[in-house]
Amino acid sequence: MKNLFGGGLKNVIFVAVHFQIFKFVNFQIDIMNRIVQLFQRNPTKNLNVYFTAGYPKLDDTRRVLKTLETAGADLVEIGMPYSDPVADGETIQQSNQQALENGMSVKELFAQLRGMRSEITVPVLLMGYINPVLQFGIENFCQHCAEVGVDGLILPDMPVDEYLEEYKPIFERYGLLNIFLITPQTSEKRIRQIDDNSQGFIYMVSSASVTGSQTGVSHDMEAYFARVNAMNLSNPRLIGFGIKDYETFEKACQHASGAIIGSAFIRVLQESEELENGISEFIKNVKGFVEVI
Repeated sequence: MKNLFGGGLKNVIFVAVHFQIFKFVNFQIDIMNRIVQLFQRNPTKNLNVYFTAGYPKLDDTRRVLKTLETAGADLVEIGMPYSDPVADGETIQQSNQQALENGMSVKELFAQLRGMRSEITVPVLLMGYINPVLQFGIENFCQHCAEVGVDGLILPDMPVDEYLEEYKPIFERYGLLNIFLITPQTSEKRIRQIDDNSQGFIYMVSSASVTGSQTGVSHDMEAYFARVNAMNLSNPRLIGFGIKDYETFEKACQHASGAIIGSAFIRVLQESEELENGISEFIKNVKGFVEVI
């Protein structure tokens, strides 16, 4: 034993303990960096789909999430319903209201997501407004995210400076990525600050309007996308607002690493008589999947 390890039983124990610690740390890194791993593995044409937790029915959250993964979504944003979603258009506002009436809350969402990693492998983010998170308690919230396997948060009304000064250490403690948003009005200085303090991706809002109000990619948007691309940022970008079908998805992918669909998908949930079939057909159409018979 001594000759084999060059230091006797004490060194064997030391090596074994540190090997276990090394395995544990790397397991944690693997779990918490699904978003980073996704873009390393697949740098283009990533489809991120947003839906409201507890919609259309309270218990549909896991059902929708699982069906999205099966259909081919690359990552998923689960919206935490809020009574005053000012940045969202009518479609998402209505889904928020219905979800709240169904009984959805932050506590209920975590209960529904418990154990999801036994069947879900895609990166999962929670998106919403900062108020419910603060009411739940920022550290308590982040701890619950880590426990159920959430990979990142998108909190559009949380100021960048406030995050850096107060919340960044808490996010990092629980392995959560904070995804920042930029718009056509965001200054180059602020974009570079966001890039320097980001991991995963940057949410590139295509316009200053509310969600669901855009009908396509305008020349002004293309100029904005080109301006940001010319900055040679270190993080990939996903374009959101106005993405609704294969054509707009493909257009966005010419300027970024993928795109985010929200309102158009909520309408699918509203209108589908058979939820799984409606979801699958929509995702396959957006990504241009063609079945070969």
